[in-house]
Amino acid sequence: MAPSAATPVAAAGSQLLPVTPLLGVVTALLLAAAVAVAGRGLLGHGRAVLRAGLRAVVQLAVVALVITWVVGSLWWSALFVVLMFAVAVRTAGRRMTPGPAWTWAAAPIGAGVLPVLALLLAVGLLPLKGLSVIPVAGILIGGALSATSLAGRRALDELRQRHGEVEAALALGFEERDARLEICRTAAATSLVPALDQTRTVGLVTLPGAFVGMLLGGATPVQAGAVQLFVLVALLAVESVAIVVVLELVARGLVGAGRPGGVG
Repeated sequence: MAPSAATPVAAAGSQLLPVTPLLGVVTALLLAAAVAVAGRGLLGHGRAVLRAGLRAVVQLAVVALVITWVVGSLWWSALFVVLMFAVAVRTAGRRMTPGPAWTWAAAPIGAGVLPVLALLLAVGLLPLKGLSVIPVAGILIGGALSATSLAGRRALDELRQRHGEVEAALALGFEERDARLEICRTAAATSLVPALDQTRTVGLVTLPGAFVGMLLGGATPVQAGAVQLFVLVALLAVESVAIVVVLELVARGLVGAGRPGGVG
């Protein structure tokens, strides 16, 4: 049977953006614009934007090659997930403190991600295959990284700025842990706002990658919506746990030593 006239259209529509030299040119222009705006706007991140963009180019190129090789082996896939976890721990930890205490970032990220992955594998919703485990683990680890980094920085900054109030609480008889929590909990809790906003506005403001990717891959709208809903709810759970654990670490003084003006 001859192919239908709709076949070429469907094939073309299976790609979100055509990967052509023009896409590379536009990407480079957008990166240059981001660097210029960050620099001219005195945001203090002009060079950081440039470095981040260039690193993304190299890292995505390498990862694209590596993933096609590791997904065929469950053991190599597991090792790749461990590598993602290690990088996330170092990134989030260094955002919180330059001292050796950055390794504590493994606690909130692990506490948020590992139970969700274990549950999915235990009930059989997540196939024990690299092609399934790697992207799901990456989404969850990425969410935990952001929550850990933001919550840690905001909690420590709040304690530094309101150090007098902590001292006042101690004078009133509060335990040191409780005094710190009273001061920094609200600031750290705002780290959950991006995930809340994304969940509240899904389908109205944004169409997340998992949803669009499944539609382009041939899934029905109901299937794509169900998977995306799971991703959003899972991220809320992962990030909530990560923030709570970060607060506990900060309150106990386990992170923060070595930050200029820091506590702990």
